[in-house]
Amino acid sequence: MSKTPISSAAFGDTKPHYMILDGLRGVAAIMVVWFHIFEAYATSHLDQKINHGYLAVDFFFILSGFVIGYAYDDRWKTMTVKDFIKRRVIRLHPMVVMGAVIGAVMFYFQGCPVWDVTKVTVAALLLATFVNALLIPATPGTEIRGLGEMYPLNGPSWSLFFEYIGNILYALIIRKFSTKALAVLVVAAGCGLAAFSIFGPYGDICAGFSLTGTEFTGGFFRLLYAFSAGLLLSRVFKPARVRGAFWKCSLLVIILLAVPRLGGADRLWMNGLYDTVCFALFFPLIVYWGASGKITDRYTNRVCKFLGDISYPLYMVHYPFIYLYYGWVKNEELTFGESLPGALAVVVGSILLAYICLKLYDEPVRRYLANRFLKSKKR
Repeated sequence: MSKTPISSAAFGDTKPHYMILDGLRGVAAIMVVWFHIFEAYATSHLDQKINHGYLAVDFFFILSGFVIGYAYDDRWKTMTVKDFIKRRVIRLHPMVVMGAVIGAVMFYFQGCPVWDVTKVTVAALLLATFVNALLIPATPGTEIRGLGEMYPLNGPSWSLFFEYIGNILYALIIRKFSTKALAVLVVAAGCGLAAFSIFGPYGDICAGFSLTGTEFTGGFFRLLYAFSAGLLLSRVFKPARVRGAFWKCSLLVIILLAVPRLGGADRLWMNGLYDTVCFALFFPLIVYWGASGKITDRYTNRVCKFLGDISYPLYMVHYPFIYLYYGWVKNEELTFGESLPGALAVVVGSILLAYICLKLYDEPVRRYLANRFLKSKKR
């Protein structure tokens, strides 16, 4: 295993952690940015380029379950539920606030035929910013963009809503499960998610961004299966010998998330089956291989550290710029080739912004909050 002693940026304590998994999280986050960029040219999921980028969320949930199980399963004799929740809020919430603020600042620059932001009052925008910063979901028909999103200022915040649900379920209930009981939960949730994927209305599991029945059901099954599967993997994990784990796993993540849509409108089940194979087989294997691998050179170590550092900030700050890019493409009726310089600017600019937010905001704020509110005085 490649473990490097660092502060608790990932786990809420000083336990060593898996650098390769950090790097893979960053690779998946960059693929999410590209997936969202290509939304500007899609009419539906059926013709979306970088088609399966939405599966990165399920990969993130599995990673989250794995690292939380590794970091906290053996600490409950000395840690309370309140302590755990405080650690997770300190780890996650500063970037939730930042994403909401950036989304609010850029809101009026994002108008296009799909949504007319000029009709939104400043008071409504301030209220939306406040509830987004608190991670309170907007209900369909009441949010300011008119697309039914939980978080119209920063769409990806929906997955943090479910991440918090997973953390609360873990602290109150799931951590107490025996390994066998946890395995039963994983199988049951996996069957539910597979049924949604193969037989559901979309032919995929790209669901969860709204509080509507179908969206919430899909999002909850995604969280419950993937988070629990990661926890289970952390309990039964025995490392194997995997050479070049980061580079091999990174390539596999990129391929799996970029595969074109399968089956078309007439055979939705085919794409649903692909999603099922990814979340049930490939993603747990990638986490297993990544956790088993060793970093043997400085270059790979630096790459993994950088990607791990910017992964969460990148995920949380890029989408307001996707709204801007989307509006630009629609207003100017641009092809992808014509807007490629803008797309590259969004990707590179989002990475730079994520790093700036990490160093000048996220890490200092988390350090302050940890010193202020955690008994151990550790992040």
